[in-house]
Amino acid sequence: MPAVNQDLIATKLNISRTTVSRSLANHPAISTETRAKVHAMAEELGYRQSPGRAGRRHGRGARAITIGVLIGIPAENVVMATFPYILKGIRERAEVEHVKVDVYYQSPDGFQIESNRQSLFRHLRNGDWRGTILIYPFTESAVEMIARKISTVAVLESYNHPGVDIIDTDDAEAVVSLVECLHTAGHQRIGFISWHYPIGGHWVARRFSGYVEALFLHGLEFRPEWVLNVNKNGPRLTPTEVADAAARIIKESGVTAWVCAADHQAYQLMQDLQARGIRVPEDCSITGFDGLEPATGVRRATSMRVPHEHIGSSALTRLINRIEHPASPRRKILVEAQLVTGETIAPPKSP
Repeated sequence: MPAVNQDLIATKLNISRTTVSRSLANHPAISTETRAKVHAMAEELGYRQSPGRAGRRHGRGARAITIGVLIGIPAENVVMATFPYILKGIRERAEVEHVKVDVYYQSPDGFQIESNRQSLFRHLRNGDWRGTILIYPFTESAVEMIARKISTVAVLESYNHPGVDIIDTDDAEAVVSLVECLHTAGHQRIGFISWHYPIGGHWVARRFSGYVEALFLHGLEFRPEWVLNVNKNGPRLTPTEVADAAARIIKESGVTAWVCAADHQAYQLMQDLQARGIRVPEDCSITGFDGLEPATGVRRATSMRVPHEHIGSSALTRLINRIEHPASPRRKILVEAQLVTGETIAPPKSP
């Protein structure tokens, strides 16, 4: 019987050994479908992957390094949240890499860098953590302070500090795909909606850029009044005010579809429009972003599924590399999202 190794998996699937190796490492350049086939074949053959470089570096029985994970929301704010999936990917990779993980939930507006009373600063001062992963936005000043002390990787948000590596979604390209779906269904007047976030929000701007790109690619009309909560000099609307404005624009300007910057926004908008007598998708089509599971009885939004677990795993791998090579060039890694065809797009109603 031939040895069960990566060469055997490659032969069975008629692909290269490099593709097998990258698939087993969850490399973002390999498609989700190919990775799934490789993992399935590895399981069928009984292949067991050896520990990663960090695991080999520390050796069996050696003391694990500890990293911190800072999640930029209060601990109770978990409705339609993506961080549990990111955290799952971090923890699964940490088991392989011989890494201990400390998790802190921290509201960004309560994160005072001049305060010494917050417990997480003790870990920074005492050197308990070798590095940290940031999930969701923090202020630039807070990130700069952290990155000066320990190796830092940010997830789903960009920062200006040159020492912070970024693992993120290819937001713009994903939104181009969503607008393509709406255009194919016959929509000509498409708006863009986000909620207001007091800290960060670069991800909203990147998704908005994909919306604008797609409109121009298809020769569709762009009107600033069809864009809510993006312009930093414009009014900042609450979710209820967003729904009021969207309903008004639908009736007055004939907008037939909305691209929402995130799933939690899309599902709330669906509910709010329904309360205002506007049905989705019969009267108005909606798309989201993240590919999260809807509540029972709620129509699934057409969305882009973000591989959050893979992003978490990649963030830990990148952090270990940053710890080992602190002077290496900054990395910005973009992961491709996959279209989820839902039930919230229909052809526009005749005028």
